[in-house]
Amino acid sequence: MDPRTASDAEARLSLQAVYTALRTRSPDDPEAELSARRPPAREERRLLSALEQLNRHPRLVLLGDPGSGKSTFVNFVALCLAGEALQRPDANLALLRAPLPPEDDQGREKEKPQSQPWDHRALMPVRVILRDFTARGLPPAGQPATAQHLWAFIAAELEAAALSDLAEPLRQTLLGQGGLVMLDGLDEVPEAGQRRAQLKQAVEDFAATFHKCRLLVTGRTYAYQRQDWRLANFAVAELAPFSPGQIRAFVSHWYAHIAPLRHMAAEAAQGGAALLERAIFNSARLRELAERPLLLTLMASLHAWRGGSLPEKREELYHDAVDLLLDQWERPKVVRDAAGSELREPSLAEWLKVDRDKVRGLLNELAYRAHAAQPAGQAGTADVAEGELVAGLMRLNQNRDLNPARLVDYLSQRAGLLLPRGEGVYTFPHRTFQEYLAACHLTDYRYPGELAGLARREPNRWREVALLAGAKAARGGLFGAWALANKLCPHAADVPDSADDAWGALQAGQLLLETMDLSQVDDEERLTVERLRRWQRRLVEGRELPAQERARAGDTLARLGDPRPEAMTVEGMQFCYVPPGDFVMGDGDDKHTYKSLVYGYWIGRHPVTVAQWRQFVRASAHRPNDDDSLRDPANRPVRWVNWYDALAFCDWLTKQFSAQLPPGYRFTLPNEPEWEKAARGGLQLPAQPSPLTLLSLGLALPAAPVALAPNPMPEREYPWGQGFDLYQANTDEAQIGTTSAIGCFQSGASPYGCLDLSGNVWEWTRSNYQSYPYNSRDGREKLDASRDVGRVLRGGSFGHAARNARCAYRYRRYPVLAGRLDGFRVVASPSRL
Repeated sequence: MDPRTASDAEARLSLQAVYTALRTRSPDDPEAELSARRPPAREERRLLSALEQLNRHPRLVLLGDPGSGKSTFVNFVALCLAGEALQRPDANLALLRAPLPPEDDQGREKEKPQSQPWDHRALMPVRVILRDFTARGLPPAGQPATAQHLWAFIAAELEAAALSDLAEPLRQTLLGQGGLVMLDGLDEVPEAGQRRAQLKQAVEDFAATFHKCRLLVTGRTYAYQRQDWRLANFAVAELAPFSPGQIRAFVSHWYAHIAPLRHMAAEAAQGGAALLERAIFNSARLRELAERPLLLTLMASLHAWRGGSLPEKREELYHDAVDLLLDQWERPKVVRDAAGSELREPSLAEWLKVDRDKVRGLLNELAYRAHAAQPAGQAGTADVAEGELVAGLMRLNQNRDLNPARLVDYLSQRAGLLLPRGEGVYTFPHRTFQEYLAACHLTDYRYPGELAGLARREPNRWREVALLAGAKAARGGLFGAWALANKLCPHAADVPDSADDAWGALQAGQLLLETMDLSQVDDEERLTVERLRRWQRRLVEGRELPAQERARAGDTLARLGDPRPEAMTVEGMQFCYVPPGDFVMGDGDDKHTYKSLVYGYWIGRHPVTVAQWRQFVRASAHRPNDDDSLRDPANRPVRWVNWYDALAFCDWLTKQFSAQLPPGYRFTLPNEPEWEKAARGGLQLPAQPSPLTLLSLGLALPAAPVALAPNPMPEREYPWGQGFDLYQANTDEAQIGTTSAIGCFQSGASPYGCLDLSGNVWEWTRSNYQSYPYNSRDGREKLDASRDVGRVLRGGSFGHAARNARCAYRYRRYPVLAGRLDGFRVVASPSRL
């Protein structure tokens, strides 16, 4: 992509030189730690690499967002397996197994890097682009698709490359010895005519027929969440964003590789790498962009091209990247004639005798039309018909000698901002650029009204386009972005509305954060900010949007200023009363009626938030075990806290607010019975939960016994009842991938009104891990127990499946450890316990 090197056929960037190994979001077996006799050396469970997932699972679907590295992983694995068979020194199994970069550059991983596992020799690699297979290999719509269709497509590809004699030996190898068949781009196929169902049939039948082969399928996370995409008997893993260690490793590899291509001295290359690292890690926005391998690659290329600088805003980065790719596509080329002499081929604008900006304007329009016409739900890039592209260029053409056939030949030999894909079809190199060019078109025509209408009606298609268009419009004056925000969200949050209003408000909030300095707004703009703040709160606590979008609204609310005291202050913490009485504890063989809770107590309605944790750290001068505990958005549950951190917060709270406690009570961590009863409910339940705030009502024992009624589900599986629902908990199924603001899962409340008891973060209890039946007098609640005694956590997390978020599920962790999944909530109970 660097125009100083891209025209040189010998100066192509080498995948094996710059490839950086990928991680997935999946940790090692969460039960493994339970059997450890000593605390593990690392402070959090290790995330599995993409290669480890492929090594473990003979049938694997690898998911990720656009630009996350799915196709690059496929290409790299194919390269290394083929290179091993060909005995290449630069691409082989040793390179495939190379250790992962450290997750963190702050020294969180001190042990010697370990090679990634690969136990399956140099398998025969076969790569299939599923979009091409859909276009040329599937039977007519409505007819069943089989393994034969996929095999016939592979054979046809060999024949097109004059390798038809290899088809039968390859088939015999795959049937008899196995291989690695990689099917790239599951979701980049048209939906019409049951193509999804056919593709799924073909893949599943191929897996059964070529049962000795290992299969890797890639796709976008969002698309694969649909049940009709799920492949039977395939494991699923999702790629994680680049860690700081991966970012640094990529930048180092990049500059080391381009130095000889750019004739740079080694010291200059090291200096360039240091400058790029500094630019990324000194800017929260650039660091966020760098977590996506595609954008990090563009950033590195732009950094070298611009002589060591980068734009900070996403829209500006795309603007410069598009300029770079347009330069690559449109620029003059040196070709050779039949006699071997070098000839300078003119640039496209020179050939057409038009201004280059007109060519760019046509590409903007084509991107908009292609994006608008793309079938709903189809990921990836849309097709641009050759006839449409040629016709548009011919309309611009001022060269009367130009033959359309020559123009077709000219375009087919070029790559950059448009890529030829098969016969008569072009596409943009990534959906990102298609969306950005469509945004450029819409800022020039019918802005902001039509754009806002599109984004409100079809947010999945137009959200990114709207955000980029608003940022582009803001370059000419911030009024352009404010105008779009008001069109996206024209109504107050408390008026009757439609689903369009909810989606519009979500996008308007994101737009302000991407484009505005909200510390400098006038009175009219302040009204818009307040309207959007109220909308984000409504979206967080309502059911208008899916779980991922509610979480996004929660983060927007945090940055706009969350007005909820229960999220932002210790004084505003809310507590739910749990009256005395019996309840059912455990499940399976451990299930029993526990009769020892003879006292009432109050438990936090929410886990302790980052804002409340920061307030504690400032007021107490406590030094957290991990400074990352202070870094998440303020309204999310705090994490990266160990057991001693959590107890320190409770002790401080008791000292500061002892006047709010009844005699003999203190703030502490719940023990297991207190936690589980709060989640499951007693055999008798209050008629109406009544959360109390710490200061406004105090924590006084009820003056009269609480009116109780039988619990309709005393053995409930989850706090809300039986069965799991994405609207009720932030677990792995919700695919949020991190913590979410408190209040995002209102329908997941327990019988006493507690939220997030299932999912979001694991919650420390004061109990150490011992077998059932539970006996509080056997020493399991000693707060001065050894640091080597595992303490119980409850409730599951965003990184674990719903089965681990059940009321009865127990998990053990050593108290000195602080993990990315670990938080806590507070209980007020009698201090004698």
